[in-house]
Amino acid sequence: MRKGAISRDGVLQALMEYDALGQDEFLSTYGYRPATGYLLLHEERTYDSKAIAGVAHEFDQGRALRPDELIGGRSHAARWLARIGFTIRSTRSPDWTRDEIILACDLAMANGWKRLEFDDPRVVELSELLQAMPIHPEELRNELFRNPNGVARKTVDITCRHPGYTGKPTNGNALDVEVMNDFLARPTEMAEVARRIRQGLAAGEFQELAPGIEEDDDYSAPEGKLLLRRHRSRERNKALRKRKIDAIVRQGRLLACEACDFDFEQVYGDRGSGYIECHHVVPLHEAGEGRTRLSDLALICANCHRMIHRRAPWPTPEELRTSIQQKHAADRRAAAALTRPRGAADEQMPSP
Repeated sequence: MRKGAISRDGVLQALMEYDALGQDEFLSTYGYRPATGYLLLHEERTYDSKAIAGVAHEFDQGRALRPDELIGGRSHAARWLARIGFTIRSTRSPDWTRDEIILACDLAMANGWKRLEFDDPRVVELSELLQAMPIHPEELRNELFRNPNGVARKTVDITCRHPGYTGKPTNGNALDVEVMNDFLARPTEMAEVARRIRQGLAAGEFQELAPGIEEDDDYSAPEGKLLLRRHRSRERNKALRKRKIDAIVRQGRLLACEACDFDFEQVYGDRGSGYIECHHVVPLHEAGEGRTRLSDLALICANCHRMIHRRAPWPTPEELRTSIQQKHAADRRAAAALTRPRGAADEQMPSP
């Protein structure tokens, strides 16, 4: 089924038939099962989104889609319905992200790594903060999304994995343990990360930062997605990048990578003239909303930029430069060993 093959009118006709037949008969007639992932909300009623999309195809294209011709998730039926103006809701809450677990761990640590109850004012406050976090799209948020009960439950999942806990742990997940271990290893730093996230959410500074390259699996930031989005937004600031480049040119320096000395103009000629990428060297948990100074920025090539962001903790350009030089030195030693003339001792065979 191609994109745009169903219309709003077709969906409305499918909804009318659903209302007339009732859920059981409607689903039975067309061979669909009840929705387990997404529901369509219309005039305060809920409908099985996949079945509605499949039957709407009959009114628009002459035949209803069979269940095996349609995927009910966000990549297919739910997305089509949302695109033509219908409200879609998930039947289950999305998995917790690192950003959310950081805030939950921070609360658990402040409580002495002991569980909190759903009516604790701190749990209620965190619930409201998580609901305002711009990570999960609206269609994934059901009526129970990050409510106080769910937040309290997450503190249980975290605290029962603490080394000092003696009872039986809940199932939880690996990310809970990973973030908790970060707090145990670097409590001051991680508490500052949580503070920066809270501060940014309260100020609304993350709302306009669209997801981007930080969603790539090759970009790693233990501080979470929101601080990384802000970091990348600063790196992409064209005016700031231009100021940094102009400052380097005024100093009579080449626009070469600070880590590997790559010069785009030298390699690509006019096409590479004036081009280089900008990297914000201030750690995410230290970078607040203050003004970015030119000294906070480094000019590096695309390859080195990718390597810096690939695995946390991120090296500075100078640290990456040292790593590159050490690799080159090791390669030269290996090459020299291969070309060194073999001496008499090298020719002797070991005794049996």
